[in-house]
Amino acid sequence: MNVLLDSHLLLWAAYEPRLVPPVARELIEDDANRLWFSAASIWEIGIKASIGRDDFAVDARILRRGLVENGYVELPISSAHAVEAAALPPIHRDPFDRMLVAQARAEGFALLTSDARVAEYGAPARLVDRVRR
Repeated sequence: MNVLLDSHLLLWAAYEPRLVPPVARELIEDDANRLWFSAASIWEIGIKASIGRDDFAVDARILRRGLVENGYVELPISSAHAVEAAALPPIHRDPFDRMLVAQARAEGFALLTSDARVAEYGAPARLVDRVRR
């Protein structure tokens, strides 16, 4: 299965694995699954880190390199993804999250998310509850 992780799950997997929900951990560790990260997530993390958001306090370049070195595949943003994002209902206003949903739909990937609003789009988004600290 092709699995696209949302931005928070990528950060947790890379920097705080104890926060990765058990369901997500199982899918991430399953060698039968191919793990993907979106260029939109790296863009989001870079922007939010640059404005001082505590939950995005990482270097996007280092994160990207680490993901690639650990077998994740980068999913570029295409015009087909942009068209899909524009057609989504206005459930979520965050353009990065909307792009992730659109990419998952266009590519036929499962989207793992810790954001209940993103999960409201339904399949292919799959809500995985965050592990409490």
